[in-house]
Amino acid sequence: MSLSSPTSACTSSRCYSSGLSLPIGLRSNPINVGLVCYPRRRHNSAARKFVVACSSSSSPDPLLVKAAKGQAVSRPPAWMMRQAGRYMAVYKKLAQKHPSFRERSENTDLIVEISLQPWQAFRPDGVIIFSDILTPLPAFGVPFDIEEVKGPVIQSPIRTEEDLKRLHPIDLEKLHFVGDSLKILRQEVGEHAAVLGFVGAPWTIATYIVEGGTTRTYTTIKSMCHTAPNVLRALLSHLTKAITEYVVYQVEHGAHCIQIFDSWGGQLTPEMWERWSKPYIEEIIHAVKKRCPETPIVFYINGNGGLLERMKGTGADVIGLDWTVDMADGRRRLGSDVSVQGNVDPAFLFSPLPALTEEIERVVKSAGPKGHILNLGHGVLVGTPEEAVAHFFETARSLDYQTVFQNHVPAEKAEPELVA
Repeated sequence: MSLSSPTSACTSSRCYSSGLSLPIGLRSNPINVGLVCYPRRRHNSAARKFVVACSSSSSPDPLLVKAAKGQAVSRPPAWMMRQAGRYMAVYKKLAQKHPSFRERSENTDLIVEISLQPWQAFRPDGVIIFSDILTPLPAFGVPFDIEEVKGPVIQSPIRTEEDLKRLHPIDLEKLHFVGDSLKILRQEVGEHAAVLGFVGAPWTIATYIVEGGTTRTYTTIKSMCHTAPNVLRALLSHLTKAITEYVVYQVEHGAHCIQIFDSWGGQLTPEMWERWSKPYIEEIIHAVKKRCPETPIVFYINGNGGLLERMKGTGADVIGLDWTVDMADGRRRLGSDVSVQGNVDPAFLFSPLPALTEEIERVVKSAGPKGHILNLGHGVLVGTPEEAVAHFFETARSLDYQTVFQNHVPAEKAEPELVA
């Protein structure tokens, strides 16, 4: 279906003449979505008008949002990073029909269908939009391609002052498929789950823009910290402004919660992260909190064991732990005034189900009865058995904090064990 012609493929779809008018980012005029079509699904929720604003809502917060805000809940809410996608048979079948990742992640119908696949199968407490951290790049002047073997490729990296001239303020109209998809997802799940949006952190996005794609060494951008610091700062500042507007745009269009991925922040030394990543993340969080004070922000870095205390200093509501961090140690280091997310090793989903159950219970006990979102410590791995994913969510729903913590001492109050 063509994005420019939403009425062209409505024969086998449910279609809404939505009439939804919501403010978009920098534009003063609202956008009218018009006719929105997407495949029929078993749960028939009626289309309804709603306006999402960066302010408190009269409707009750979903369980995940309550946990993110540190409020009392009866059990840990659960979702998985990369929960929509390549491990699911239904997704693989769809990907054969639509082999281009850009098409799958930039077409409203496909985004909604893919995002809802795990919701329909497993009923997680969070439904994250199927997208990519690089999706907004063309909207501010950085075109990219995704090649089958190499992954993302940026033909014209930005490394000089002259290169910076190609950048422009983010044009959120070019990301209408994100906003449209979030509105539909919000309608589909109602208040039964939180709709999650996400963005990449400026440093992480800059690694792709400077290196020209993925890298294992980050030598070009790391050397720029010393050889062209002004160019790198200008790039990071531009990204910060663009990402801030993109976060607010997602919230205005239905996201209950936003996760910031600084996926490659862990490639920096702690001192370099303090200088080249943290200030820009702080700026985003501060600006978003000012405009969307009721929206929790989750912050995740892959390989973050040496950065936890520094991550807390950004002002994020939730710190995501990867699986290499002991949850009890992470909770002690972060304290009880910030929520945590994680952090089951994704490889446990390949283990016998009793072992997975035991690990989930260990993580939940270590995190404590307040301010914990159960998740993996990284994304779902290719080849993960769907049976194990189903078991993960069934186990989460079966937990009850009153039972789990009857005789349990919270991690931050426990005495550290002494090793002789």
